Amino acid sequence: MPHPAEIIVDRLTKTYGKFLAVDNISFTVESGSIVGFLGPNGAGKTTTIRMLTCYLPPTGGQAKVAGFDVFHQSLQVRQNIGYLPESTPLYPEMRVQEYLSYRGRLRGMDHRRLRERIPQVLEMCWLSDRTRWLVGKLSKGYRQRLGIADALLHNPPVLVLDEPTVGLDPAQIRETRKLIANLAGQHTVLLSTHILSEVELICQRVIIIGRGKILAQGTPAELKRQSAGRGGAEAGLLVEVRGPAGQVRSALDGLPGVEQARIVSDGPVCVLQVVGKLDGSLQEQIAATILQRGWALRELRAAGGTLEEFFVQITDPGAVAA
Repeated sequence: MPHPAEIIVDRLTKTYGKFLAVDNISFTVESGSIVGFLGPNGAGKTTTIRMLTCYLPPTGGQAKVAGFDVFHQSLQVRQNIGYLPESTPLYPEMRVQEYLSYRGRLRGMDHRRLRERIPQVLEMCWLSDRTRWLVGKLSKGYRQRLGIADALLHNPPVLVLDEPTVGLDPAQIRETRKLIANLAGQHTVLLSTHILSEVELICQRVIIIGRGKILAQGTPAELKRQSAGRGGAEAGLLVEVRGPAGQVRSALDGLPGVEQARIVSDGPVCVLQVVGKLDGSLQEQIAATILQRGWALRELRAAGGTLEEFFVQITDPGAVAA
């Protein structure tokens, strides 16, 4: 019977002497899902990943990966996990296929399985035309692809990817993001990244860690709604009008229910953020006022709180998102 491909973390703790790096954290990554693991530098994110991949022993608590305990079954955990560290360790003097064959033999894969699996991961990671290339001659993007291919080689149920798009150009980021998105369902993925747009596009859930503690968990949409509750952009409306910004602001400021109208951008077409009581009547009043003044209403919508706003608010409460 196959083991469940989830990650279960219960009160996991790591100390270095008196320094508490990871403080009693708990979370679950459900089987077949892609979960973003976010945090500022020094938050305890990498330490947590190293404990889950059995590179570091925890000080306390429990964690299971694919049904195996990281304390007492570390060999089984390693057999069921694929890990891409932030700095991919490669052998530049090896050729691509030679490197994957070597890595597979280290994992105990026999020749028959390697002959089947290497072409599969090469195709998945768009490396089929680079099999004879020296690793040292590959671009940064291709080296990242090779690192992901290595992590996938033994077809592990769980993948932990630490900053898989760091240092890549926009085209390479898009390709890598597509590859990771295609892993959902077949693999359980814990994705650590600083690129929040990636998280919104491919992750079903998000976990935010800061100062060694779990600060928030939820879907991207849920966290964006929390951003609004903390004073994010969704606490108002965005109004795009073809008209003089100053006059538009004065007209909207005088409406009942409007607390503040602020100019976001000026020009022939201006954008204003209106903060007030969001109900249907306020939108109707704004639209009617603009049309009565002879201005062209281009757009009127609730402004969405962003994951970036929430991340800044919760990891650095004193910071103001730009």
